Amino acid sequence: MAKKALITGSMTLGEVITGYPGTIPVMLKYGLHCIGCHVAASETVEQGAAAHGLSKEKAKALLRDLNKAAKK
Repeated sequence: MAKKALITGSMTLGEVITGYPGTIPVMLKYGLHCIGCHVAASETVEQGAAAHGLSKEKAKALLRDLNKAAKK
């Protein structure tokens, strides 16, 4: 049985940053420098990935890596 993801594409970037601060380096690696941005409070991970030009494949990799970091 697959483990449920802690972080989903529909979560806001702010929720991810606040709930899982260990994910910040992952966001930076993918070019999402949203840590202090006011948009992070309302923009979802999916929206942020799209706004920063990530392909669907890269967005999936981002979510995978965010969840790995959140579980540490």
